[in-house]
Amino acid sequence: MVDGAMGGPMRCGSGGTPAGSLVDGKVVDPAAVASALRQLLARTEIEETRALIAASDAVATFRVLKLPPASSNHDVDGAIARELPLDPEKMSTQWMDVPSRDDARVVYAASWDRSLVKAIAEVAKLAGLDPVAVDLKSACIARAVAEPSCVLVDVTSSPAEIVLIDGSVPQVWHTFRLDVSAGNDFGAPLIRPLATVLRFYERRRDTAFEPSAPILIAGEQALASRATAALSERLEHPVLHLPFPARVPADIRYTTYLACLGLLMRREDQSKDRRLGTQERRRPLVEANLTGDSKTRSSWPPRGRLSSAKKVPGALTRFLGRRPT
Repeated sequence: MVDGAMGGPMRCGSGGTPAGSLVDGKVVDPAAVASALRQLLARTEIEETRALIAASDAVATFRVLKLPPASSNHDVDGAIARELPLDPEKMSTQWMDVPSRDDARVVYAASWDRSLVKAIAEVAKLAGLDPVAVDLKSACIARAVAEPSCVLVDVTSSPAEIVLIDGSVPQVWHTFRLDVSAGNDFGAPLIRPLATVLRFYERRRDTAFEPSAPILIAGEQALASRATAALSERLEHPVLHLPFPARVPADIRYTTYLACLGLLMRREDQSKDRRLGTQERRRPLVEANLTGDSKTRSSWPPRGRLSSAKKVPGALTRFLGRRPT
């Protein structure tokens, strides 16, 4: 949990949940998780009640699609339905256009299990918070990492997570079990899952993931130099410890709070967009708001020349310009 603003003072705290109440990113016992969250709020003395929440990608799935530039919203809906043939009675879907220099219409689509997201929102409400937006952790990480194209390995999560980011947009999310009890000598177990993710993405015909794109290790301890060199040689990508993000106080354990920092950047970048317009963003960023119950798809940010420009999620609209935790 982080309260504050990028470039300003921050207050943060972290804590565990009762055994069995939160399993692989999915809430099993909302009351137990809410009790742990209330205690964390009390310990950190955070009084703000509006909350942005980074949810595990285990509750959702996402795709990045490249379509012909003249594709209509109807064409986008059809492509997403073919790519994500999910049960509309159980799942909700939302998509947004991603600014791109390619001669294509690039779309980021997220689909989530409404019951799983409802459980996350219930936890926040039971803890006395107002969940104004629930975003995917992978999208938050992509905003917080300075490298536009990289592979981030989060060894602080259980299970460990790999997020492949290309063009500042998350492209692949993968989890695996990792034993870090041996300290900083855990390089060898990373080879197989990383190679799997890289092969999967590089097989796509519409990608060009450069060998210079680094693999960033996010953990409380840096990987041993010998293990780093071995990983780099095997995977043919530079391997680095995650650099310290800009505008973050030195006392913040940034690897632990990386997704929270991405949430704060979401708020800041949206405010900047309203002043400058989406075409002047410093880089394309994606986001989702999984709090809505609607089964329809919507586009964000709206494209003025398209008919769906009015379909802006209400919860996200309320959130703009406010200062949630």
